Amino acid sequence: MTGFICLDKPDGMTSFSALKKMRYILGEKKIGHTGTLDPMATGVLTVALGGATRFIEMIPDHDKSYFAVIKFGVLTDTLDITGNVIKEEKSSLTLEEIENVLKNFVGDITQIPPMYSAIKKDGVRLYDLARQGIEIERQQRPVRIDKIEIVEFNEDLQELSVNVDCSSGTYIRSLARDIGESLSTCATLKKLVRTKANGFEKCYSLEQIEEYFKSGNISEILIPTQKVFVDYPAVTVTGPQSIRFSNGGELSLDRLRTSLDDGFVRVYSPENVFLGIGQAKNEKNELKAKRIFNER
Repeated sequence: MTGFICLDKPDGMTSFSALKKMRYILGEKKIGHTGTLDPMATGVLTVALGGATRFIEMIPDHDKSYFAVIKFGVLTDTLDITGNVIKEEKSSLTLEEIENVLKNFVGDITQIPPMYSAIKKDGVRLYDLARQGIEIERQQRPVRIDKIEIVEFNEDLQELSVNVDCSSGTYIRSLARDIGESLSTCATLKKLVRTKANGFEKCYSLEQIEEYFKSGNISEILIPTQKVFVDYPAVTVTGPQSIRFSNGGELSLDRLRTSLDDGFVRVYSPENVFLGIGQAKNEKNELKAKRIFNER
């Protein structure tokens, strides 16, 4: 089985555990995901199967969308509701105060990643250090917030529900913390749902995926590998060029039927069969085979 399936990751489950369950359901040994979700988060987890796993690192960065609930007056060590409370105070924010501050977070901003994150320091994941009680200095990272849309503000509970559109690499937990600080209080993330990733929104529960598989209809939710790369330009090569490319050979750019800018390209045979991803290098006049597509 080769392609991608968008899993609706369950609450309380790590992304690794979710993959383990999918491997069991589908009987597929080769499996991987395109971006970790925290255990408390749910929503779109794009899962690669079979031959598609070789293409994970080639997937272009896509903007992502989230639904989040921010709880004011509470701060935890993980920056989400699953962590240990390290600060708690009375919060009495108004909707108007929140609206005035949120606009400052839209656009290009910087944020400090949480200690409980998968970022590596000297080869060690930050969350592994955090679990040992070790906290290290983290550098500010540039991210982009395209939209923060207020869905609801419960003034009694001091809980803000928002839809967020942002660049890849944005930490919503850090965003919640920073919003709280800008409002002269503390805040933690109470709920997080990823609603869009890798250009996909529709996702399926483990139970639904199992049902599709057992009924023989898994192809209905299996996303073809090339569909994840629609942001890359496409080129159709000749029959002999198809053979050469599929064997890992380089193609001369001046012998193609179209001009290409430098960068990754989807390569197709004359029969419109997806052959893989190439990399155009005009200085060298070559289209280099970066990933060859096969079902395994």
